[in-house]
Amino acid sequence: MPDKRSAGRPEFKEALKFWFKLGWISFGGTAGHIAIMHDFLVDKKKWISNSRFFHALSICMLLPGPEAQQLAIYIGKQLHGRKGGLVAGALFVLPSMFILLGLSIIYVSYGNLPWIYAMFNGLKPAVIAIIIGALFKVGQKSLQSALHYVAAGIAFVCIFFFNISLLTIIMATILLAIGIRYVFPRVLKADAEQDEQLSVNEQEYFINKFSVAENHQFELKQLLLQLLVFLLLWLLPFTFFYLFCPDFFFWKTLILFFTQTAFFTIGGSYTVLPYVAQFAVSKLNWLSKLQMVDGFALAETTPGPLIIVVGFVGFMAGFNHFHASIAMGSIALFATIFYTFLPCFLYVFAGGPLIEKSHGSEVVSQILKLVTAAVVGVILNLTLFLGKDVVFPGGLSWEHLDVLSLIWIVISLVLMQRFKLNVVYLIVLSLGLGLVRFVLKV
Repeated sequence: MPDKRSAGRPEFKEALKFWFKLGWISFGGTAGHIAIMHDFLVDKKKWISNSRFFHALSICMLLPGPEAQQLAIYIGKQLHGRKGGLVAGALFVLPSMFILLGLSIIYVSYGNLPWIYAMFNGLKPAVIAIIIGALFKVGQKSLQSALHYVAAGIAFVCIFFFNISLLTIIMATILLAIGIRYVFPRVLKADAEQDEQLSVNEQEYFINKFSVAENHQFELKQLLLQLLVFLLLWLLPFTFFYLFCPDFFFWKTLILFFTQTAFFTIGGSYTVLPYVAQFAVSKLNWLSKLQMVDGFALAETTPGPLIIVVGFVGFMAGFNHFHASIAMGSIALFATIFYTFLPCFLYVFAGGPLIEKSHGSEVVSQILKLVTAAVVGVILNLTLFLGKDVVFPGGLSWEHLDVLSLIWIVISLVLMQRFKLNVVYLIVLSLGLGLVRFVLKV
């Protein structure tokens, strides 16, 4: 097959505009991010083909940290080199960081003001609708055979009924795919043939299954240089805190904790957050359990990855430790987000050649397709996990059913799916709905 791409490279200015926009509208957690990127990059602009998009996503899911941001870094790098990856990854996080900083300051300054809380509550049904929309969209693209549906169903049962971690599910799915390949090879080969039929128009995309990325060969010298740059970037703030900030022990603990979190928690936001909550509340005493719950609520109302809640944890740690200092809380928030997301760039930049090399492998492709299918079951669990508290805020009984929230979920789905309403407008409408409910006491 030819290596040339028939689709032209998009202008950097056009890509920059999208990455900037994505940072402000990417509500709904990982599922929402994937849906927005897939809709624009694959369906509308044809910058990357469906097969390459989900292959990269599957690889990113095996890395520590937020997979959606790593996917953005990877695609940005494929489109426009190192500067494209840096811009895509940074703009993915920066808007939500500043929004969360503002919400954190409001939180500690004014407490839980009823009308502000009501506005956030009005937004939650729309977030559930965004996740449901992403569930259908990802499912349509990744559930291509009976085996994929079975994998998604098993994953859902494991995480919903038995609370098995996402990392365990991914590892088990990989082992299942390897076992099926050797015991029932025809099952996966049939799936590969079906996928080949679905990808006949690969040449319409700039990044497609036949394209070869620049600098795709592994080079030890380049890897060592990337590690050196990473180490220097890591040391700069650390040195600053050592030289100029009071109570260096606190800052060292914060930096090492979130660096460790970024490197050793695999499985995305939903494996990172329980780990952070347990240690920040129970071990380090940076904030109370109630404050941690409030942080989750604030993070759900911001764009960007759900893991951005670690910024709130850092803010409260600095705020509480330095005797209600908003300045120290703000510095702690910036430090927390910097050390949480910095390793993501290293993973993608250093591991890029491995991602490219694995793309042509039939074995890797078949395994990752099954992993992606299993993720659909995980997203379904997330939908029910978050949705039940929105639709049944007082508990799972009909007397606690929030009819208005349920209706707004349905209306939001119709507005997005049928009328293609922009997510930004839906968010504004939802905040207004929450305010109206507060005024009318409904």
